[in-house]
Amino acid sequence: MKASILTIGDEILIGQIVDTNSVSIARHLNAAGIVVEEKRSVGDDAGRIAEAVREASARCEVVILTGGLGPTQDDITKKTLAQLYGSELVTDERVAAHVRGMLEARGIAFNELNRGQALVPACCEVLFNAHGTAPGMWFQRDGRVVVSLPGVPFEMEHLMEDQVMPRLKARFALRAIVHRTMITSGLAESMLAERIAPWENALPPHLHLAYLPSPGTVRLRLSAYEVDEREVAREIDERFEELRRLIPHYFIGFERASPEELVHEILTRRGLTLATAESCTGGRIASRFTAIPGASAYFRCGVVAYADRAKTALLGVDPAVIARCGAVSEEVARQMAEGARRAAEADYAVATTGIAGPTGGSEAKPVGTVWIAVASPRGTTALLKQCGTDRGQIIDRASAFAIALLRDELNGK
Repeated sequence: MKASILTIGDEILIGQIVDTNSVSIARHLNAAGIVVEEKRSVGDDAGRIAEAVREASARCEVVILTGGLGPTQDDITKKTLAQLYGSELVTDERVAAHVRGMLEARGIAFNELNRGQALVPACCEVLFNAHGTAPGMWFQRDGRVVVSLPGVPFEMEHLMEDQVMPRLKARFALRAIVHRTMITSGLAESMLAERIAPWENALPPHLHLAYLPSPGTVRLRLSAYEVDEREVAREIDERFEELRRLIPHYFIGFERASPEELVHEILTRRGLTLATAESCTGGRIASRFTAIPGASAYFRCGVVAYADRAKTALLGVDPAVIARCGAVSEEVARQMAEGARRAAEADYAVATTGIAGPTGGSEAKPVGTVWIAVASPRGTTALLKQCGTDRGQIIDRASAFAIALLRDELNGK
């Protein structure tokens, strides 16, 4: 069973908004055993939309569109689909009443543009949108299903979960697709591949392995298509258990687990506390921890000491050390971590100081140079990392390396 996802709107093509809808739709479809063959973005042009739907329907049993269902003249998806299927637009009274009620509750006048949102192709099945003014539409022809959904993400999500997926499961006999992901940290992709090669080579043909690297982690995804879900899920769990025993020190967890969640669990379980002192990462490390529910049990404070004066005044870094070694140095990173631990009366503190660029580098300390330190009851450990050349990449990588060093210190490495 194959599906195509089409996102409609010039705003996507010019980079004005990020398309998150296709990601969510793909997750829903894959979980039901429908393979997404393509994702495609199309501008607000009736001819191109119609062509894209025709081409997708020729290849796939399911086509899902989002966008272009609003009340203004550039929202043309509904009219285009009506023309494509040779259908007239008719008023759905339930939708009309719903739109009027929503607008009145917001103090917005109900005009002809809003009334037009209740117009739907006569040949479609209306998917009632309780969370917005644009209804979804379900078309069936020649064994194919075409679904048009609003582009507002939370409206689309509700319709996919509450109406589209139950209808697809009832309409088609679906076989399972199984995906399971293990999260690793501490080994680069190439080093990890070399380490687990015997395990990978022993995988049966129906299990497909994918490497998905990101700053600080490599995700390993095992997939199987059109299989007995329960049996293959058990087999994947067994294979991953073999792998976990092979690389125990680099295992983080499964699915969407993150290094900070592992550290969060360790700190919470042991009743330990944490502080951060950041320069080049600008609070990124602190934000990754405080985004996790329950962080207040252990997170004491985070200090963003960007200027040298702040490092001295807030963290007690010796100005003579800054003058002698430079702000980006092992000595300063150590004193930042120790100062944060002391000021917050925390068990552990992690610190970063580096050159995020694009300027400020030198031959001795190029852009991307970052010193990381962790202060603990056993002492202070420092680590030098080269984190790339792009500012965003440097911040992401330095934050990931800092959390990994903290995890190692907590584990006594």
